Amino acid sequence: MAHHADSTTDFQHYFGKEHDLVRKSVKEFVQKEILPNIDAWEEKGEFPRNLYKMAGELGLMGTGYPEELGGTPGDIFLKIVVGEELMRSTSGGLVAGLGSLDIAIPPIIRKGTEAQKERFAGPVIAGDRIAALGITEPGGGSDVANIKTTAVRNGDHYRVNGSKTFITSGVRADQLTCAVRTGGEGAHGISLLVIESDTPGYSTSPPMKKTGWWASDTAEIYLDNLKVPVENLIGEENQGFYYIMENFQSERLQLCIMANMTARIALEQAMKYATEREAFGKPLSGFQVTRHKLAEMATQVEVSQEFTYRIAAKIDAGVNQIKEISMAKNFACQVSDKVTFDAVQIFGGYGYMRDAVVERLYRDNRILSIGGGTTEIMKEIITKLM
Repeated sequence: MAHHADSTTDFQHYFGKEHDLVRKSVKEFVQKEILPNIDAWEEKGEFPRNLYKMAGELGLMGTGYPEELGGTPGDIFLKIVVGEELMRSTSGGLVAGLGSLDIAIPPIIRKGTEAQKERFAGPVIAGDRIAALGITEPGGGSDVANIKTTAVRNGDHYRVNGSKTFITSGVRADQLTCAVRTGGEGAHGISLLVIESDTPGYSTSPPMKKTGWWASDTAEIYLDNLKVPVENLIGEENQGFYYIMENFQSERLQLCIMANMTARIALEQAMKYATEREAFGKPLSGFQVTRHKLAEMATQVEVSQEFTYRIAAKIDAGVNQIKEISMAKNFACQVSDKVTFDAVQIFGGYGYMRDAVVERLYRDNRILSIGGGTTEIMKEIITKLM
């Protein structure tokens, strides 16, 4: 048990030389720039804005994006490597905050004009601007087709009214990829607009206080009679719902990676603690009940990680995995729920203290089966596609 290999070595057939180099540079970045500060940033409820710039200069922000926009193109496993190593920061909030561009800019890159890409994607990839995605509204989260924020066209601009909530990076975002209603009811009347945060009438709540993900700023955003230029429309009018759906597959994959790494790190912490901590004259790992619990945790983590990688490989090969990624997200979250719970249990009272890594993992984990489509929504998708 003590000679546990690095978590990736068992999965070498998915990763090659290029992945290993990227992994090494992200690992160094996390160890040098993040880990010494992460506890302070968590308690403060934010990380320094210049971390975006540092990550941008290293090329982390641009992983998987076109070279002409300053990105680093690569396969899906390049993105996975970056996600896994950033999770080694032990802070889901930090990863969610730095990563908010991955839900905000793909529609711009896929459907935007050259001018839009240069203006709204390039600077974000460079770490000079912070991008957020605005879909969820106070009236309902998962019901994307029913959004109420309106954008009424008036010559060369739209008048936008409404509000968004639970927006990751919402307090600090310079731009919001925002779902608005430009047409009739339902999915067919939704468009995507890029709204800049310095537009008159745009305001945000103070940072919302959350169970976990403390290091990420989350806000409610108020859009009060904003004047947004028509040239900020992404793609075609009333096609926004479909653009949003296009990105769910990759968002859910990223959440699988977060859940798997949350579980993986909790398992590693528990294994280490079980060999160090003594009870009744012998280490915890000397008790069969602990060994078996760890064996069960390890099995679950391994299965979940392998399933996620397999699906990622299929997505990379262009195979539709909407059903499978929904299964993987639910499975990864169930595993992470159980493994973080058991890790805290193995730590006992120490696992309930804020300076224990497993305590943070346990709290951060809770959002994963809610964000990016709830467990229940995933089950609906799975049932439809079975």
